[in-house]
Amino acid sequence: MLMLPARSWLRRSIICSGIMTSLLPVAQAAVSVRDDRGTTITLAQPARRIISLAPHVTENLFAIGAGGQIVGAVDYSDYPPAARQIERVGGYNGFDLERIRTLKPDLVIAWQSGNPQRQLDQIRAMGIPVYVNESGKLSDIPSSLERLGVLAGQSAGASRAAAAYRTQLARLEKTYSQRQPVRVFYQVWKQPLLTINGQQYISDALRVCGAVNVFAGQPVLVPTVDIEAVLAARPQAIITSGGEEGRPLAQWQQWRSLPAVQNSQLHVLPPDILVRMGPRLVEGTAALCEAVEQARKGGR
Repeated sequence: MLMLPARSWLRRSIICSGIMTSLLPVAQAAVSVRDDRGTTITLAQPARRIISLAPHVTENLFAIGAGGQIVGAVDYSDYPPAARQIERVGGYNGFDLERIRTLKPDLVIAWQSGNPQRQLDQIRAMGIPVYVNESGKLSDIPSSLERLGVLAGQSAGASRAAAAYRTQLARLEKTYSQRQPVRVFYQVWKQPLLTINGQQYISDALRVCGAVNVFAGQPVLVPTVDIEAVLAARPQAIITSGGEEGRPLAQWQQWRSLPAVQNSQLHVLPPDILVRMGPRLVEGTAALCEAVEQARKGGR
């Protein structure tokens, strides 16, 4: 038998050991984060099969590089375009719990304000971990992205998305927040006439733009107001995100005494970019700031 020098045997042993090790499955460490309800969610390994129960959650997952891990999503999960191909598990009126069970998710990501609590409890009862997302301010979004990155094993992508968002938001705040205040009526819906109070996150976007929400003091997050209250508030700009068809602000043209009408400061922003708590919200805030700046200049 041919005898190899000791060093040759050692070299061959190391090489073979390395090859065998590379063929073994990579062990995934457990991951753990605290959700927006303060509940700690622990997974034995990063989730590979995720169900999203809100359109903004779907956007967030794509933004961090986890779009390919989504096996189920709710109606209106339409951005980016690839999200439209994901199987639907329900919508705002409720979920198909049997479909969720069949998809065998490692993790369900829920939206506290928009999902029925009873059904979330039923999902938990199936033994499926549920992470609850509920951002309240623009500055909450980067942290949300980073925590989703941990749960999905996409921390690098999440860090990049969070850093880009923080940079854009800081730039907007530095540019606009200290400028002359502009009184704004933000219209959520025309009939009934809905707006936002100071705790709703679009009010935070208005603050970044150096604007004042004329109904910030309302006790309800999305209050109903009447035309007389808007007339009394005398907003310098009326802004909506374009969630309604047609001309959602056309009704205000008849009220010529309103400063917003006198100075032609009725602004319809592109839909979705200001109403979903995801990375595009900073783009929506930039569009909002441009509208506010027009009102600032137009009222001089």
